[in-house]
Amino acid sequence: MIGSTLVRYARWRHAIAITLALLVVYLFGVVHGQWSDMHRWNRATADASFVLLTITMAIGPTAQIWPRLRFLIPFRRELGIYAVTLAAVHTVIILGGWTVWDFARLFGFEFHPGLGRYVMVQHGFGLANAIGVLALIYGLVLALTSSNRLVRLLGGAIWKFVQRAAYVLWALVVVHTAYFLFLQFLDYHRQTPAPNPLQPWYLVLIGLILALRITASAHLWRSTRKQALRTQPRTA
Repeated sequence: MIGSTLVRYARWRHAIAITLALLVVYLFGVVHGQWSDMHRWNRATADASFVLLTITMAIGPTAQIWPRLRFLIPFRRELGIYAVTLAAVHTVIILGGWTVWDFARLFGFEFHPGLGRYVMVQHGFGLANAIGVLALIYGLVLALTSSNRLVRLLGGAIWKFVQRAAYVLWALVVVHTAYFLFLQFLDYHRQTPAPNPLQPWYLVLIGLILALRITASAHLWRSTRKQALRTQPRTA
């Protein structure tokens, strides 16, 4: 009953997704409370976006393994939309508070007064942010094509093709996040901050998605094989 109500009324799914997003942002804000406000909420929105995207990616294989949870499938749209929304907020905080709207700095460049031009000083930072920007653009495409109007406009086949490429977005986000969790401060010539406490949880979430995908694929293979055996004509 609850599942069918949530499927029918998108407004409830949006309300639940927004509530979850705000709660997760707040909790990550507590985790990163030792940082300045800019870095605190920059990290909190990024981490919350990653969690919502992880849940989005987990729903499909989970429903494949446990069919009773298929009522969760419609939530992928709303969770994906707000994952991308939080990623956009994260980007705005970075641009406004860290790079001060100097786009060259976003990609690892700093202005050198002696040379009178920008020079690359943070190679990994620039590459990781380039991947992040690409992921954001890709996520915006997926989010903007999630409406029923776009489904009708594109047609079911094209829409499914675009949305099934969400794992490309997932891979880009995983690489982007991994740099800032594990590699960002390795080349600093100053005091290195303590390791991010979310590092092990990040690895757990990555492992969870991989395990779910492998299990769901094996489950689908067994089901398909059993169905083929049932329909196979018997020989004398």
